[in-house]
Amino acid sequence: MAHVLADAVWPAVPSSGALVLVPVGSTEQHGPHLPLDTDTFVARAVVERTAEVLPEAWVAPPIAYGASGEHAHFPGTVSIGHEALRAVVVELTRSLALWAGRVVFVNGHGGNTATLDTALAQLRAEGHTVAWTACETPNGDAHAGRTETSLMLHLDPDRVRLDAAVAGNTRPLAALLPALMADGVRAVSPSGVLGDPTGASAEEGGRTLDAMVAATLRRIGGWAIDGRGRLVDPGRQSGEARR
Repeated sequence: MAHVLADAVWPAVPSSGALVLVPVGSTEQHGPHLPLDTDTFVARAVVERTAEVLPEAWVAPPIAYGASGEHAHFPGTVSIGHEALRAVVVELTRSLALWAGRVVFVNGHGGNTATLDTALAQLRAEGHTVAWTACETPNGDAHAGRTETSLMLHLDPDRVRLDAAVAGNTRPLAALLPALMADGVRAVSPSGVLGDPTGASAEEGGRTLDAMVAATLRRIGGWAIDGRGRLVDPGRQSGEARR
């Protein structure tokens, strides 16, 4: 059973040496069929499953607001932007470092990547033992498509509105990025979907979650960190020495 920081009393929390896992997500549109907290919900699920395997790990409350400016044209989206998110990550780590041994941010929203790179470069320069990793799926679609729909069907099917699901823009993300960055997601997909939820299933979502948890465990176990502060799979070239 995972140690959940929000449920604990202070004498139960170790005074040194703990591994703290911080889910990082967003509150943003996920098409007409998925809830606004999808990224946060998935990141927390990965963290909780990971912590069940690591006895020294503690699950921190999630960071539920991220850098989601590209989704701003959709009602319901709440973005705090890069600078505010960077400040939150930096100050959280400084505070956690007073009693935790290591801190890992587990990110569920691609828009947070640049912020985490910048924040962790600063924190590691300050001497903190901190890293980040992503909830990523090789060959998954970009946003609110089959991948995320399957994950949510596995994790919380009652909140998935399959009757409202529609196919969005299915072009590769790299081809969409210039227009997306200039004018936001709505400019390339009026529904907010980048991908196609058709064929999504709870079974596929379960396999995807298992793969995300396995990758997270593998990376934490190897503790190889690249120049961005990101945990990499063991055996890959790291941008700096382990510590």
